[in-house]
Amino acid sequence: MTQSVQAAVCLPGLKTEVREFPMPEIAPDAGMLKVELSGVCGSDWSHYNNYPKSKGPLILGHEAVGYVDRLGPFAGKRFGVKEGDRVALEEYLPCGHCDYCREGDFRLCDETDTLNRPNAIRFGSTPASIAPSLWGGYAQYQYLHPNSVFHQVPAHVPAKLASLALPLGNGVEWAFLQGGAKIGEAVVIQGPGQQGLACVVAAREAGASNIIVTGLSNPADQRRLELAKKLGAHHTFSVEEHDLLETVADLTGGDMADLVIDCASGGPATVTGAINIARKRGRIILGGRKWQHIPEFNSDLLIMRFLTLRGMRGHSYKAVELGLEIIASGRYPLEELCTHSFSLAQTDSALRTVGGIGEPGAIHCTVEAWR
Repeated sequence: MTQSVQAAVCLPGLKTEVREFPMPEIAPDAGMLKVELSGVCGSDWSHYNNYPKSKGPLILGHEAVGYVDRLGPFAGKRFGVKEGDRVALEEYLPCGHCDYCREGDFRLCDETDTLNRPNAIRFGSTPASIAPSLWGGYAQYQYLHPNSVFHQVPAHVPAKLASLALPLGNGVEWAFLQGGAKIGEAVVIQGPGQQGLACVVAAREAGASNIIVTGLSNPADQRRLELAKKLGAHHTFSVEEHDLLETVADLTGGDMADLVIDCASGGPATVTGAINIARKRGRIILGGRKWQHIPEFNSDLLIMRFLTLRGMRGHSYKAVELGLEIIASGRYPLEELCTHSFSLAQTDSALRTVGGIGEPGAIHCTVEAWR
């Protein structure tokens, strides 16, 4: 009897449906992952809420952790893993030979760059109509494409913490590798969501001496700001209760921020705010997409204050490796980021919770396929 695989399929109208797929035959250079669980990214909610009709039904989930279940005869050597290994998958399926791939910047490879090439293939955003269908982590098993990118997960790390590998990798990329946070610097992080909190950890690891996190006055943000302090932030405040410019000036002794990381996903005010609170020769990382133009953007301020402004997305291979090292170290109470867990049949609730219309208090949620 052919083995079947259960997976939660994303459909139009904010719906998911658990369907059965046949276990695929594996090519010599491919494999299968037995999924422990998969994290629910904010981009999953965006995808779900703005269902791309051109793609049709698909299996979301690109933060999968699990065990290598099967490998084709050539796959083990190509992947650098063996059957039974516990791994975290990256979402990217890069070509492996372009300049970006050679540098470990898989996110920029044309083969997997879905932001610039909508039909590019990557885990968690490829239609189920493309064989062998099992492209996402919200499933019992996930297909391992020949271009898959793996990270080994230590046996002592709980699966929920391991699912933070990519979000924390983003924090390391944004705050440290690209933002350049270092000993003695003042870092302002706008937005206390999972990406902002990951940046707190990375900035603290880098030695920043004054980490300031801003948010809103709503209960969800207030809980996250409290967690930001547990993770290493020195100061937090609500921009609805305190003036951004005046408060940052007060907290930095008038020096302002060496690095500002905008992780907020709201309107464009945080972009102009980030520019205003950066000191001369400061760096600004824009990680939260605004989905609109900024008519009041004053580029002259970049010149006047010798600022560096950089758009940011995703992570490099090195960032995820560093993120996993931080997770494995146990130095931070990262388990407090892991707020909700859902079964495969509850995938719709998981997505709605991350989107702010489900269960309250969410930071990082997971879907457990075997629960």
